[in-house]
Amino acid sequence: MSLGKVVLAYSGGLDTSCILRWLLDQNYDVICYMANIGQDEDFDAATTKATKIGASKVIVDDVRHSFVNDYVWPAIRAGLIYESRYLLGTSLARPCISVGLVKAALDNDAQFIAHGATGKGNDQVRFELSCYSLWPDVKIIAPWRIEEFTERFQGRSDLIKYASDNNIPVSATPKSPWSMDANLMHISYESGILENPNNEAPHDLFQMTVDPKKAPTDSFKLSIEFSKGVPVKVITQDAQVFNDALEIFTFLNKIGGKYGVGRTDIVENRFIGLKSRGVYETPGGYILYVAHTDLEVFCLDKEVYRVKQSLRDRLSDYVYNGFWFSPEGRFVFDCIALAEETVNGKVNLEIYKGNVTVLGRWSPVSLYNEDLVSMDKHSDFSPSDATGFINIQAIRLKEYNRFQKQQK
Repeated sequence: MSLGKVVLAYSGGLDTSCILRWLLDQNYDVICYMANIGQDEDFDAATTKATKIGASKVIVDDVRHSFVNDYVWPAIRAGLIYESRYLLGTSLARPCISVGLVKAALDNDAQFIAHGATGKGNDQVRFELSCYSLWPDVKIIAPWRIEEFTERFQGRSDLIKYASDNNIPVSATPKSPWSMDANLMHISYESGILENPNNEAPHDLFQMTVDPKKAPTDSFKLSIEFSKGVPVKVITQDAQVFNDALEIFTFLNKIGGKYGVGRTDIVENRFIGLKSRGVYETPGGYILYVAHTDLEVFCLDKEVYRVKQSLRDRLSDYVYNGFWFSPEGRFVFDCIALAEETVNGKVNLEIYKGNVTVLGRWSPVSLYNEDLVSMDKHSDFSPSDATGFINIQAIRLKEYNRFQKQQK
């Protein structure tokens, strides 16, 4: 007797292919849901594999436009970056995928949603909090937290053997069993040889970017236009123009990858309390982050910018930890969007061997006053006023000096 209908977040990789077989062995009716979020995937082959393993249905959902417009663009507008280094590619994908999972489950009268996220990672939190936010009555099956499953499978080596025993084709091997997650925003790598944080990432690991040392010797120039903090146009040195959000992001990934832009190798703090080592490629996202940050400083009032940056750091934590749909997340997104109303203009960039350099910027609403800041004329600025300004600022420092002498 069937235990119920399950929608499984299926990638076609080692973990979810084995989990599909395991769920079937537990007498669940399993529907596989695959989100096309820009990963380099043969969806026909993955569908065929899932069907052969025993899935009753396979749903392939093209969410690329939604991913860019509804998740990546808001993240770029907010300047999201976790612990000053990680541009949140996986974190942004999880709520987008969760929307599709919940819809698939409701459309097919499923009672459960299952995923292959490990019990030590962030993705279990991101998927489940997103699903609970969208469908409070959902029941979650997380095999990596079920004792029967974890007693049988310690890790990827056991899964590889299980796949072999059950004639499940997988690309992972005992020799190079690192884990990879890909989408339009980035590719992330972890596990295997990368678990030792002192091991250099293998040169053949990277798939989205070339080695910066092997990038072209000629630089590439382009301009990115923003409206209310969101990219709306890219114009290249060879007169190519991109206006569509997906086309903009796809092109920036291509040119950034060609020049080795956006590689990051970090140890980060997971929400669950562990430290982990991750290697990331985020070419287009990094180009946009550099351009947006430059225009933002140019356009925003100093104090508004500083408040916005504090909100950015808080929101980066929310998104990383899986609270995309939380009330606090929605509130901070709205606050930042209000600040970004005046972030309009254009940034000129040069890309060269892993680097993104700002060459200039322009905005119709900038607070930059060329006449006022000029070193060649006083304009409306009275130099003598600086004396009083400095004297006021110096009071605290003089008093601190007096205090220190008293302590000796």
